[in-house]
Amino acid sequence: MPLPTPSSASPDPAGDTARAYALLAGTAHGRVATSMRALPFLATAHHILADGRLLLRMHRGTGYHQACVGSVVAYGADNLGGREAAGGEWSVQLVGLCEAVRPSDGELLLFGPVPGRMDGEPYDPVYLRIEPQFITVHTADPAPPAGD
Repeated sequence: MPLPTPSSASPDPAGDTARAYALLAGTAHGRVATSMRALPFLATAHHILADGRLLLRMHRGTGYHQACVGSVVAYGADNLGGREAAGGEWSVQLVGLCEAVRPSDGELLLFGPVPGRMDGEPYDPVYLRIEPQFITVHTADPAPPAGD
């Protein structure tokens, strides 16, 4: 069943998708949001874009992936507060069904090396895919110099 489109959505969803993917391509990490035992939570994830879908790599040891698989999740990434925001700040949010996947060899190369440890234990990667039902992009242009 398709998810409702937010009322603030652009009339050009294809343009929003292309813009969101271009922005996401410039950063490697974001946050996935869902609920576990009826409580909301955020977890960090490494992401890549492949075939119009967002692939995530998370540490299996936290167990967060179990709450994501088979659920509708939100994933967000941004450049807020970073040095790279000099040309303007942006945030992207995707919402869609999440499923466990086995990435191809090419996709694994795009992810790059797996971290050695997370929270003091060996990093055990788990891979998820989100097929976006809707995408939201927000931007904030820098303030003009004083006197303009």
